[in-house]
Amino acid sequence: MADEVQNVEGAPEAAPAPTEGQAPRRGRGGGGGRDGGRGGRDGGRGRRDDRRPRDDDGGEELIEKLVHINRVSKTVKGGKRFGFAALVVVGDGKGRAGFGHGKAREVPEAISKATAAAKKSMIRVPLRDGRTLHHDGLGHFGAGMVTLRSAPAGTGIIAGGPMRAVFESLGVADVVTKSNGTSNPYNMIRATFEALGEQTSPKSVAQRRGKKVSDLIKRGGASDRAAEAEAAAVTE
Repeated sequence: MADEVQNVEGAPEAAPAPTEGQAPRRGRGGGGGRDGGRGGRDGGRGRRDDRRPRDDDGGEELIEKLVHINRVSKTVKGGKRFGFAALVVVGDGKGRAGFGHGKAREVPEAISKATAAAKKSMIRVPLRDGRTLHHDGLGHFGAGMVTLRSAPAGTGIIAGGPMRAVFESLGVADVVTKSNGTSNPYNMIRATFEALGEQTSPKSVAQRRGKKVSDLIKRGGASDRAAEAEAAAVTE
């Protein structure tokens, strides 16, 4: 009959049908290549990307100040091994600041270590009107002694090198300071942070004593209206 298909000599024979209980064979080009039907090299589970950059500071931009860098040496069996020590101050310019110290064989690595240590040791300092300190303060560490005084608007930062870096990173715009004793930057920075750690705001004092901020300001000789206006302006 014309509808019959005859087997031509040399034509490839059809693959035998699979018997019962035998899985069908896959061709080399079918079923997604080497992985078959697994959906890729990871079996269709999706690849997890762990290389995304992480922001340890919560997205805020920090002000970093390199205060001092020094070359140090360590005596070992074969001679001396030289390295570098860095002192860094960081702050957010809104009342938070910290300092850190790091050592390494290279300068960039020492700075990065000091910066990481400074971020971990940041403290909160209450500021009046966001520009100056609430009251005067004294700090002492080792042979370093510093005096901090609040100042009116327009005074600027009157401070030496290491102390100026602290107030610039802290966000203080008006302050008058004096350093007595050693000029060692490490001791000056530690004495400055000791004085800043003793700063208190009228709001925290009022909460501790169970009073209103205006009551504390009245005891300083201000009138009722002036005391209420000044108390309303206190934000922290």
